[in-house]
Amino acid sequence: MFSNKHKSTFTLLGADIAIDGDLAATADLHLDGRVDGDINCAALVQGETSEIIGMVVAENAHVAGTIRGSITANSLVILKTARIEGDVTYGTLSIEEGAQVEGNFSNHAVEPKLMLAGGTEAV
Repeated sequence: MFSNKHKSTFTLLGADIAIDGDLAATADLHLDGRVDGDINCAALVQGETSEIIGMVVAENAHVAGTIRGSITANSLVILKTARIEGDVTYGTLSIEEGAQVEGNFSNHAVEPKLMLAGGTEAV
């Protein structure tokens, strides 16, 4: 069905997806659904209808939906439709007018470490 020649570096979780548990991805992640758990990925693009209840760690993140938990990203863009209830740690930050954040901001260069299932670190 799929060839090993074309490895995906992008994962899409649609609006009809609900995950109860932690999510770790070595690929970029586009999330329109709901995750009740922590997310650790290379890059996160969160759609407006998306909801995350848990901690987010990503190298780069574009947030447009709701996050109830902390977020850590080297490059973080918070769009006007975003609602964050938790602490924000970033290297670089952009916030559109209209975005809502309830939490503390910390400007730190961070090196997110991707943890795979079972607690092993991705290389």
